[in-house]
Amino acid sequence: MFTRVGKVPWIPIVLLAPVVVWGLFGPWIWPHEPTAIDFAARLKPPVWLEGGTANHLLGTDQFGRDLLSRLIEGARVALIVAVFGVFLAALVGVAAGLAAGYFGGVTDNIIMRIVDVKMSVPAILLTILIGSAIGAGVTTVVAAIAITFWADYARVVRGETLSLKERGFVELAKVADCSHLRILTRHILPNLQATIVVLVTLQLGRALILEAAITYIGIGIQPPSSAWGLMISDGRSLLSTAWWLAAFPGFAITATVLGANLLGDWLRDALDPKVR
Repeated sequence: MFTRVGKVPWIPIVLLAPVVVWGLFGPWIWPHEPTAIDFAARLKPPVWLEGGTANHLLGTDQFGRDLLSRLIEGARVALIVAVFGVFLAALVGVAAGLAAGYFGGVTDNIIMRIVDVKMSVPAILLTILIGSAIGAGVTTVVAAIAITFWADYARVVRGETLSLKERGFVELAKVADCSHLRILTRHILPNLQATIVVLVTLQLGRALILEAAITYIGIGIQPPSSAWGLMISDGRSLLSTAWWLAAFPGFAITATVLGANLLGDWLRDALDPKVR
């Protein structure tokens, strides 16, 4: 099994490597300017189909823009919003979970009731409210990801903290008159690193799906940017004549999410001392 501890996770690497390379080095490797319009080359099929050309390996859209170049730029957009959104969610959620689990009492009740309220509100409704408040764009997507996912960190970290604070090394730190902040940052948080890393990895895939969904309904990334969700939205009306417009960005999303999930499964086993 490719997720077995000690084995290189080749499948996640193969699935995620193109996205990472595209995201980091996009401007140096895309064959055409992603926003360059060429009506003379509009709706060219992929190179292996009749009418395709080697100048546009994956074809072009209704404006003659190169689809491969737009996919590469879309990877940059996806990485930026997913990484920043998940990072903010982890920052807020981990802090809330640590406070709830360590201090307990009123602090725990307040934080967990907020978590319960958040979990009861559908993510898409939260997204629409955010979009109505601050308008469509990258900020809306990042905010939606952070607000949607922070509660997951809070619940998981709270449970782990409740267990860790009863351990002997924490009791000894209290006897040594260590401050609460020192105990949380030097004794409890380091023992949560494996859990947080796995959760971050798994949520990167979910963040990509949320970003695509937000953009698809029109309150996420806006034209002329080349977000994958926006590309699917643009291509849905041309599925019968130019299927590649929606198929390739859809495949990119699927492969990236699958790779992130498989990497998260591998990390979960690799960082679990019971498995090792």
